[in-house]
Amino acid sequence: MSSQPDIIPQGLPDHLPDGERMLWQGRPEWQRLAIDAFHIRKVAYYFAGLIVAQAIWKAANGASLFEAVQSVPLMAAMGFLACALLAGLAYLSARTTHYTLTNKRALMKVGIALPIHINLPLRQIDGASFAVTGKGCGNICLKTAGQTRLAYLLLWPHAKPFEFTKPQPAFRAIADVEAVASRLAFTLGGHMPVADMPVAETTYAPQGHLVAAE
Repeated sequence: MSSQPDIIPQGLPDHLPDGERMLWQGRPEWQRLAIDAFHIRKVAYYFAGLIVAQAIWKAANGASLFEAVQSVPLMAAMGFLACALLAGLAYLSARTTHYTLTNKRALMKVGIALPIHINLPLRQIDGASFAVTGKGCGNICLKTAGQTRLAYLLLWPHAKPFEFTKPQPAFRAIADVEAVASRLAFTLGGHMPVADMPVAETTYAPQGHLVAAE
């Protein structure tokens, strides 16, 4: 008898049943997640705009150069703190997340403080889309079929942005997104467009092809 412990694969709630095999597993790239989901760049631009606008307003109202820039260190510190907080949340979110694709289902282990497992059998996936967001990273969004419903707040940031009425679970900020999307499409029964096709976002309809999303 083997003395090796019966270890459950990382990111899964239990061992895969007989006949089910893992096709891909990954997690978000935290830097890309910080940009796409936590909008760290927009926050940095916001504080930079505030600093410039405040300095211009003071100068226009007769303040000296010293007085105009007096509040810059405080505003810059607040902006840095906000960005550091968002970067920390993105890092923790990425480190505690596992996305898994098998030949029978898509699984998501998400949650920083209270991890949960989301199990989506492939028969409940009515369509999928992917979008490249930068440097080979991107998102794969899964459209659920029938009465399958998941709360947006439960999924976030692992959901398609702004789809509140019927949230779509998403593999966010994953590396080599086109290769993963191709594997998912093949598993669902479709296929990707040709490699040189200039597609920023692509949608898969079951029993069909991946086509450009509207």
